[in-house]
Amino acid sequence: MTNKLRTIEIVDQYIDKLPEEIQQITVELRKIILDSSPHLKEEFKWSMPNYSYNGLVCYLQPAKNHVNLGFHRGNELKNKEWGHFLHGTGKSMRHIQINNMQEIQKDAFTSLIKIAVALNHD
Repeated sequence: MTNKLRTIEIVDQYIDKLPEEIQQITVELRKIILDSSPHLKEEFKWSMPNYSYNGLVCYLQPAKNHVNLGFHRGNELKNKEWGHFLHGTGKSMRHIQINNMQEIQKDAFTSLIKIAVALNHD
């Protein structure tokens, strides 16, 4: 299970209210995010879990039939090795839409999160 010292109660409560399959996806993605970097801090902003280190890094956005793993500086990840996973046309944010547990690619997502954290080292 996710390191309880790095999670916050409001996010626990939010996840507990999600439909079962969406909850499973969200819990697994949360674990991947927190395991990717000891620097990431969990927050609850804009009605969803966000993760920051020297600024915003990524977020989880559960919906009715999927969960988006989003990156606040996703446009800067586009040309990286795993950039083909990213969708979105906004100025900077990009996301990966996960529809079921089988679509979770731990190694790829971990690499993207580590690259996203590195963007905030400046």
